[in-house]
Amino acid sequence: MIRFADALQLALRAIAAHRLRSFLTLLGIGVGVAAVILLTSIGEGVHRFVLAEFTQFGTNVISIAPGRVKTAGPAPTGIPTSVRPLTLDDARALERLPHITGMTATVWGNTEVGANGRLRRTTVNGVSAAMLKVFSIKVRSGQFLPSDDGDNARAFVVLGAKLKEELFGAANPLGARLRVGSLQFRVIGVLEAKGQFLGIDLDDAAYIPTARALELYNRDGIMKIDMSYEEGVAAADVAARIGATLKARHGREDFTITTQEDMLRTLSNILDVLTMAVGALGSISLLVGGVGIVTIMTIAVSERTAEIGLLVALGAPRRTILGLFLGEAIALSALGGLFGLLFGVGLARLLQLLLPALPVHTPFSFALLAEGVAIAIGLVAGVLPARRAARLDAVDALRVE
Repeated sequence: MIRFADALQLALRAIAAHRLRSFLTLLGIGVGVAAVILLTSIGEGVHRFVLAEFTQFGTNVISIAPGRVKTAGPAPTGIPTSVRPLTLDDARALERLPHITGMTATVWGNTEVGANGRLRRTTVNGVSAAMLKVFSIKVRSGQFLPSDDGDNARAFVVLGAKLKEELFGAANPLGARLRVGSLQFRVIGVLEAKGQFLGIDLDDAAYIPTARALELYNRDGIMKIDMSYEEGVAAADVAARIGATLKARHGREDFTITTQEDMLRTLSNILDVLTMAVGALGSISLLVGGVGIVTIMTIAVSERTAEIGLLVALGAPRRTILGLFLGEAIALSALGGLFGLLFGVGLARLLQLLLPALPVHTPFSFALLAEGVAIAIGLVAGVLPARRAARLDAVDALRVE
């Protein structure tokens, strides 16, 4: 019986005896592992980036929109099918529910804004005073919209950081008059820069009270209600209370409730599939490397037929011969996997340095999985050549020499 140390030494000597051939085999596996590492790093980076974009405004947020997104067949005769709009009274009723920490009723549109002798067409949002609390936004200077009575809100406006720069430059805008469409407002605050969210520039916007936005856009109902709730409270329980309250007010379920928890879960599942898909594309290179191992090990068995016959003649069991060639295949794939692991992680880091805007993240679990897959491919690829070597007859094998 050959000792494990001797078997390992024989496998390494066999690899070292044909350096170029072994290197090319290692390279095939290494490129496959590097491709898997690089592609999954980009996929995981995009995954984390998108989730961070969605959670930068807080995690305990529920949105209510008018209209039901599901259909349940034709409406019974005599029952109106028009959607009842959400109103400021609906928003106030929801704000009084247990565990609610903030509420903002939102109306938005695109209109012309003028101040300081400059004009700019941009997004104007009608929001409530608690918008800062709901979306974790901070004021850079001045203050946010006060908690006025919804129907009698004063004509105040708060500017996004970019809109302030476009209209006022380095000047202090606080107290200045601002024209929004046909209405006049007074600037009372400027928000901190928040950047872009899925291509939407959050800083190039103005914020006015919801009631004033309804007047500006000549609307009867608000477009969305966003609410934040206490930490530790189940989103499903809060959503159930909101649904019951609105059904009691509207007489039917003519609204759609979306919890951020459900949205993030769905989004995470989609991004997981994307990461696995790009990883699978990289795995094709690993399969090519596996074919290379089968080829090299088949050649090795043919070249070392006499050596195999000598080992069998000296009493080496068939399973030992099988183990020797399997060990050699596994050693080739493991070394190639290690090379690919280092190369792939290095490429991911280099890509992160060259393109800082590209989100790249290499999870340790993916690296271990790629190495494990490489070893498994070596094991599978080495089975047929190893079995062929183990089945050689000693006399026939020695006669080859």
